[in-house]
Amino acid sequence: MIQVTKPYLPNINKYKKYIDRIYESCQLTNNGPLVQELENRLAEYLEVKNVILVANGTLALNIAYRALSLKGEVITTPFSFVATTNSLISEGLIPIFSDIDSNTFNINPEEIRRRITSKTSAIVPVHVFGNPCEVENIQAISKENNLKVIYDAAHAFDIQYKDRSILSYGNISTLSFHSTKLFHTIEGGALIVNDDDDVVKKVRQLINFGYDGKSNLIVNAGINAKMNEFEAAMGLCILDDISKIKSKRKDIYNIYLQGLGKYFSFQNWNENGTRNYGYFPILLKSNEQLLLVQKKLNVNNIFPRRYFEMSLDLLSYINNTHNCSNSQDISKRILCLPLYNDLSIGDAKIIVSIIEECNL
Repeated sequence: MIQVTKPYLPNINKYKKYIDRIYESCQLTNNGPLVQELENRLAEYLEVKNVILVANGTLALNIAYRALSLKGEVITTPFSFVATTNSLISEGLIPIFSDIDSNTFNINPEEIRRRITSKTSAIVPVHVFGNPCEVENIQAISKENNLKVIYDAAHAFDIQYKDRSILSYGNISTLSFHSTKLFHTIEGGALIVNDDDDVVKKVRQLINFGYDGKSNLIVNAGINAKMNEFEAAMGLCILDDISKIKSKRKDIYNIYLQGLGKYFSFQNWNENGTRNYGYFPILLKSNEQLLLVQKKLNVNNIFPRRYFEMSLDLLSYINNTHNCSNSQDISKRILCLPLYNDLSIGDAKIIVSIIEECNL
């Protein structure tokens, strides 16, 4: 069986060495030495100033909104995983959907302008499949309207934009380190804080029940969002292997690109952005064609996935007044092919040949 993704597991003996350190210290959580080590190593690797690890990517978004004291309406994309929207709702914020560019799949800055009202406090764009958003345009809009910008960068680990980490844009960028991601910590996530040290301090308080680290007083209405030491150990192992992981995924990515280019449209990648080979989405001509390809692959025990099958502006529990026609259209035609470290070159070629047999 070939699933759309498969978690990368490092050498077990290497992981056990980190587990031995945990047993020696007997510190399992509460900003332990492995969490601190991973934060420092990630900051250096990603070329960013502040990395704050948390238990998952959704909590990273929740904490970002609290740290920036957001209120009212927040403009975001309907073409994303549901956590982008649900995290806003859980913090008492109102998601206002701005349609996407049908070529890049990212939020359209001109549509953002049309959605701004006196109640707008922030913009939450998503670097969809790791493709960098139009960050300069979004930055200009935010400055003109005094808005905060939080980038959902769940797909954008190790992406550079104009020789600079894409994570260094906006007030805060958030990452997901779920086991299905390019880089993972089993579960986990992080906030990349680009604001001043006061915001960094507040984030650290919020992820630990609101405790101030120095005085041990409760100074904020925080929650428990801390990463534990076992997850940090996994992250440290995988960070050592990240170059070879990306290299293998690039090989698979290029087989798909070369074999399927005459059949499908692909996401228009930002020409100033690098790739991390996290996903390989294909855009089919119709939902019917997608179902045909999906069925043909499933019969052969191959299971691609529809990212994102429902445009979030259609969620039943949201009172949306804006029609996001591009997002609704793309969501019916997008299919992500299997892409992971253990997928063989031969299997990738088989996937291409099966799709070719569909006579598209």
